[in-house]
Amino acid sequence: MSHSPLATLKRRLAAVALSVCMANPAAAANHEDLKLPNLGSTSTSLFSSQYERNLGRAWLGMYRSQVNTLNDPLLYGYLEDLLYKLVTHSDLDDRRIELVIADNPAMNAFAVPGGVVGVHSGLLLYAQTEGEFASVLAHEIGHLSQRHFSRRMQQQKANQPFTLAALLASLVLMAATNAQAGMAAISATQAAAQDAALRYSRANEIEADRVGMQILAKAGFDPNATAKMFERMMASTRLYSENRLPEFLRTHPLSETRVADARLRATRYPPVIQTISLDYQLMRTRVRLHQASSPQQAIKLFTAELDNKAVLQEAARYGLALALTKAGQTERARKELSHIYTPGDQKVAYILADAAIDSAEQRPDIAAKKLATALKQSPNNHPLTMAYAEALLYDGKPDQAEQLLLKHSRIRPNAPWLWYLLAEVQGLAGNITGLHQARAEFFILRGNLDQAEAQLGYAL
Repeated sequence: MSHSPLATLKRRLAAVALSVCMANPAAAANHEDLKLPNLGSTSTSLFSSQYERNLGRAWLGMYRSQVNTLNDPLLYGYLEDLLYKLVTHSDLDDRRIELVIADNPAMNAFAVPGGVVGVHSGLLLYAQTEGEFASVLAHEIGHLSQRHFSRRMQQQKANQPFTLAALLASLVLMAATNAQAGMAAISATQAAAQDAALRYSRANEIEADRVGMQILAKAGFDPNATAKMFERMMASTRLYSENRLPEFLRTHPLSETRVADARLRATRYPPVIQTISLDYQLMRTRVRLHQASSPQQAIKLFTAELDNKAVLQEAARYGLALALTKAGQTERARKELSHIYTPGDQKVAYILADAAIDSAEQRPDIAAKKLATALKQSPNNHPLTMAYAEALLYDGKPDQAEQLLLKHSRIRPNAPWLWYLLAEVQGLAGNITGLHQARAEFFILRGNLDQAEAQLGYAL
């Protein structure tokens, strides 16, 4: 059996091709020559863990192909660390979690069978503290650990692969900016039925609340954060009509009783003095900058917060430095950053901000040296590695960037944007076969199987 990179990629393409067939059975005709894997038996009362994992990974490719995802390695790394901190204190048997961040200002989070957890970037703006945000993630982990999806499907006796795919497809519809784009085969009536089917039962919600709070408390967070987040959600419902509620509230309905239960349940845990998480506030700042209409608008926003003596001065200062860098005002950006960062400090967010200023000043060589030094202190750090590769690329050293990313791809083979950057680097390094292989990996992870297959053809 061949073990060449191309042969391995072909096997991966065949394995993931099922996602297209599940999302649109008519598409199966385009992949008749591919030997699709069996997801596993569904004859038991609950789907097997392996079946759920295969289903989740297949769905993830479909989701990425339809929804804009956020390419921010620093934010991804922070959320991934937070997620694993919570998962460590859960009853999940399989703790291999795949995170996806939708570039969407709405308040939403979800969990898909097989360990896929998704958040909308807008959720960080609704959740004012790390504890509040963690309470939402813990709730979703509760759904996964109690296998609510499988139980619901078993109750509905809807355990055929296409039915499952149709239900999961509605999550794509929820997150897509244009829900009909690329999904015209799903009628409005079907979408409404799928939305109803995805609603967890009241019993499931109560159980996920209970389990989620246990996870939250074991991870060291204040269990009162759950009720506080519920209260924010309840307040937001007053701004919407029933048929225009944020998707999280439509699939996770709230009531005054449920909020009161969360408050009461929190009293059963020892009190926790929760300090403000600077890292979380820095990540919220990044999302606010990303969602700003322009760097100039963000500069006004963060300047006003500094002038008004906002409590989170450091986060506002960080946001102002980033916004000034994007606006090309690097001298001011460096001055603002100097208030919170001294060269030699180990906070990755500030190291990246400092290097970004160097790159904006057309000094990628200086940025690369700083990032290389930081990587020696934090080997294999994902955001540092990605930034270092970009600095090397801009410094005219694609060969070095290629070797760096090839090594990193073995550590993070499921990171789409890593493969995207690697393809760009390999093209400039003259490795045309590698370019097409990296593009194929990128398209496989994003569920664009026709394009992945085409890239494999170009690589031959």
